[in-house]
Amino acid sequence: MSWIFLFFAGLFEIGWAIGLKYTDGFSKPLPTLLTVASMIVSLGLLGLALKTLPVGTAYTVWTGIGTVGTALLGIWLLGEPATAVRLACIGLIVCGIVGLKLVA
Repeated sequence: MSWIFLFFAGLFEIGWAIGLKYTDGFSKPLPTLLTVASMIVSLGLLGLALKTLPVGTAYTVWTGIGTVGTALLGIWLLGEPATAVRLACIGLIVCGIVGLKLVA
């Protein structure tokens, strides 16, 4: 169950990271509210996952999911560059996440 909590914590981390872009410096109330709510849910789920998972593994996987998802959504939604090197580096992060899952 902890890995499920961690997975969803990572998804909510993506939500708040992308949400920050839409808050326009916290000047837009609805995006700001949704971003803060996503932060709270993400940290709450991470806390639940940490009940049984090692902190180093859980934190690394959580930030990895957030990093990969945010980078991919930045490419897709925000028009950020999708160079071969950038995509290869994202792939390396995914390999690290999978590796940590396999050894945990």
